[in-house]
Amino acid sequence: MHYLSTRGDATPRKFCDILLEGLAPDGGLYLPASYPQISDARLQELRTAYHQQGYAELAFQILSLYIDDIPAADLRALCAKTYTAEVFGTGEIVPLRHLEDGLWLEALSNGPTLAFKDMAMQLLGNLFEYELARRGEELNILGATSGDTGSAAEYAMRGKKGIRVFMTSPHGRMSPFQQAQMFSLQDENIHNIAIEGVFDDCQDIVKAVSNDLAFKRKYKIGTVNSINWARLLAQVVYYFAGYIQATESNAQKVSFTVPSGNFGNVCAGHVARMMGLPIAQLVVATNENDVLDEFFRTGVYRVRGSADTHETSSPSMDISKASNFERFIFDLLGRDGARTQALFGTALQTTGRFDLSQDPCFADVAAKYGFASGKSTHADRLATIRSTWQQHGVTIDTHTADGVKVAREHRGDGSVPMIVLETALPIKFAATIEEALGHAPERPPKFAGIEDLPKRVQVMPADAEQVKAYIARHCA
Repeated sequence: MHYLSTRGDATPRKFCDILLEGLAPDGGLYLPASYPQISDARLQELRTAYHQQGYAELAFQILSLYIDDIPAADLRALCAKTYTAEVFGTGEIVPLRHLEDGLWLEALSNGPTLAFKDMAMQLLGNLFEYELARRGEELNILGATSGDTGSAAEYAMRGKKGIRVFMTSPHGRMSPFQQAQMFSLQDENIHNIAIEGVFDDCQDIVKAVSNDLAFKRKYKIGTVNSINWARLLAQVVYYFAGYIQATESNAQKVSFTVPSGNFGNVCAGHVARMMGLPIAQLVVATNENDVLDEFFRTGVYRVRGSADTHETSSPSMDISKASNFERFIFDLLGRDGARTQALFGTALQTTGRFDLSQDPCFADVAAKYGFASGKSTHADRLATIRSTWQQHGVTIDTHTADGVKVAREHRGDGSVPMIVLETALPIKFAATIEEALGHAPERPPKFAGIEDLPKRVQVMPADAEQVKAYIARHCA
């Protein structure tokens, strides 16, 4: 299996090379040269493996389709080390819960930081440590977080040999619980940088540093954002797990609704569908920052500036430049790297938008690729949290509420199960839960008083050069 860039660089690269690299040298994102196809017989084998041997074996079976430069025994051991009941709180790892007619919740937030990012980040930490030890190298991870990627990465990488983490986040834009999860870590290899701006500023800094090839190579810069293919690949697994749990035979289809800001979570669903997983629809649920919903409705992709990026009660989705969207557009354009470069490398940089509404490919968005979308507001979140609690006794977080609201609009007659991906536990957004329900959500005992712990964080302006200088000082 070789990997190529969405912007046209087709230099053959293996998985472990792009694992440590992040962005491609031409500024594009890596994708496999082709998607492995899952036949009906193979899907049945995966169904059996999941039921008999569990999530870790399912992960190994799927990952091994994309990773042929790690010995199979080692890859299986890494999956077994990652996906345990001790780490994820249940042997099922991602249990499926029936919510109401035609609607299911897939629990992805039982990991160490109570968010779905743990599903990939725990594996990524083990993959990094394995490959760095094999090469005798070190890695400096530069990341951007709107709330959950940061803590998931830091908890996965803390204490790992040969790894330092430099995590940027929008200053004052995360919930108090999210900030405390990150900033209370005192490990020497963890560095928190609060950027005076929004998440998109943080993401721009990561890309700017990654595109400085001399700096990137000198300081061995890697990424943990979903621009890293390995993280996206790990997320593909839970689409298979959700499908297998919701169906009894491969003749059945399911749909997924995915709360989305950076398009990474739902892009993993796109990959699963391209592999042949019987997915009817992939429904993108946005908050007030509705760049993605606007595209799927109109064909116009129009990024917003910092001043027009709303601060909402589902803050992990307060994103107006969806990095992973480039991967889908590359596929939508027939894997035309030159056109993808023209859109993402030129048009977005000069005009902040592109328009595919009149392009014949836009008809394929729904017809060929199964995408649909919807939007949720603060009032919608409150109403959805309240109704889900009153009707089912289930408390959901604000982002999952965006998903449930939009899923209810797209589930049809209920004959095709609609699975909403739960993205975080409610305690991470306690203020909004209290506003909706009048009481605080349950807090896991290990996080008691976390907001009061000492904090270790550096506040900086949105300036890539200052971030590079900080990295250089701490790598000396």
